[in-house]
Amino acid sequence: MLWLLAHNNERALGHGAVAREVWRLYFHWYGVLSHGAFPAHDTLWQYPPGAGAVLLAPGLVPGPSYFQAFVALTLAADALITAALARAGTRPGRTLLGAAFWTGGLPLLLHLPLARYDVEVTAFAVLSLLALERSTRACGALAALGGLVKVWPALVLLGLERGRATRTAWLSAALTGSVALAALVVSFRNPLAFLRQQGGRGVQVESLGGTALSLARHAGWRGTTHYQYGAIELVGPYVRAVATVSLGLTAAAFALLLLWRVRARHWSPATPYDAALSAVLLFTVTSRVISPQYMVWLLGLAAVCLTSRHTTQRPVAALVAVATGLSAVAYPAFYADVVQGTWTGCLLMLARNGLLTGAAVLSLTRLWRATRHRGNAELVHRMPTSQVSGPRRAAAPASLRGDRG
Repeated sequence: MLWLLAHNNERALGHGAVAREVWRLYFHWYGVLSHGAFPAHDTLWQYPPGAGAVLLAPGLVPGPSYFQAFVALTLAADALITAALARAGTRPGRTLLGAAFWTGGLPLLLHLPLARYDVEVTAFAVLSLLALERSTRACGALAALGGLVKVWPALVLLGLERGRATRTAWLSAALTGSVALAALVVSFRNPLAFLRQQGGRGVQVESLGGTALSLARHAGWRGTTHYQYGAIELVGPYVRAVATVSLGLTAAAFALLLLWRVRARHWSPATPYDAALSAVLLFTVTSRVISPQYMVWLLGLAAVCLTSRHTTQRPVAALVAVATGLSAVAYPAFYADVVQGTWTGCLLMLARNGLLTGAAVLSLTRLWRATRHRGNAELVHRMPTSQVSGPRRAAAPASLRGDRG
């Protein structure tokens, strides 16, 4: 990944566009933030106030340039995630598959993860979930801090088992988030300016709705693409309707997740992990924006799921890995085709977004089934040995044979 970043100006790697985001845009924001204000009138600033702290951090590293320090901190966050996954994988009932998945999956995005701050954001979510076994307070605090940086890490608290664990984690998240937000509000001007820019975003060409509109161009739709709000978006007839449908689907996904939580009856050790991946997948596929760096989030959450032998998300993780590889093909290698809406670009995005949609549906389906009925493996574990071994094993109920749920 570092080698690719060093050769960032090659045509197949985007002519320098990937790294430009750090040394031009992030560094510009750093200059504004270092003077005690958020970039209130910059339409590209669409991030919660916690993102300001992440973008300020490279400037505090003595010696290297801002770009070099940014990459170094991203690598440190990557190493922290890897170490946490490896440590979790050595515990009883766990596996090192999660650490292997993260280590092998991240380079599928080429050098992109080193030039975005999504690895740092993912670290908050991964550490929050892995801290759950030992400290629900730490779990809540880390999720809240991640939520202040990029919102979605707060979703990892959705799958916590009902009862004291949920109350403790959510209370910790509320207190930590309130204190951190208050500190940012006191320290910087215009901390909530991002809301205005976020609300004005349209349909990005790489989103599910964008794929539908790009295909519609081949059927006579008179729309085009335009760079606005930091992304290539589609403009023309029906775009606003597509954006509204996307927001409606996001609301429906949230309602569906709440319904799952109300109706769930059984939590395994992996349920909080599986629910986090399912929630973020649903919010990703219904979003008006599906940038390639979003795949970093899904890789991290899928890796956490794979640390547990109880997870239901193994096939989902496989789909995420394939979709990640396709994302790297679409950007930066064939991004011009995606923007122009050629058949090559359309088919690439149709395959990538189709895989993500299938992964989201499969993830929620497997989560729903696993939590509606007590897992077969746990039933076998709880039964006396005489009932599941020797000659009497054949007499076990059908639900205890075959599919392990």
